[in-house]
Amino acid sequence: MTTPPGFDELIHPPTRLGLMALLAATEWAEFSFLKESLELTDSALSKQVSTLTEAGYAEVRKEGAGRRRRTLVMLTPQGRTAFDGHVEALRQLVSRAPSASTASVHPR
Repeated sequence: MTTPPGFDELIHPPTRLGLMALLAATEWAEFSFLKESLELTDSALSKQVSTLTEAGYAEVRKEGAGRRRRTLVMLTPQGRTAFDGHVEALRQLVSRAPSASTASVHPR
């Protein structure tokens, strides 16, 4: 089976896919919200955000100072395009699977 166009190995791991989905739903997301939503440690989320940032898929902005400092993350236009393409590729893969009522069973 060939991989559909748009399938993105960088986005595909579950944690990164979840992160991209959260970012796709908003303009900017606070690091703390992403951490809680994905149930990740600071370091684990930081690593995922760094991977996406290095790929040009995300942008990080820091606001405030001292204890009121907050980190915001957003998808870049390139990240949005990659996410949308990956979701479409997943839809194509899923649509290839026969439904349970039409699937034939092959005995072993």
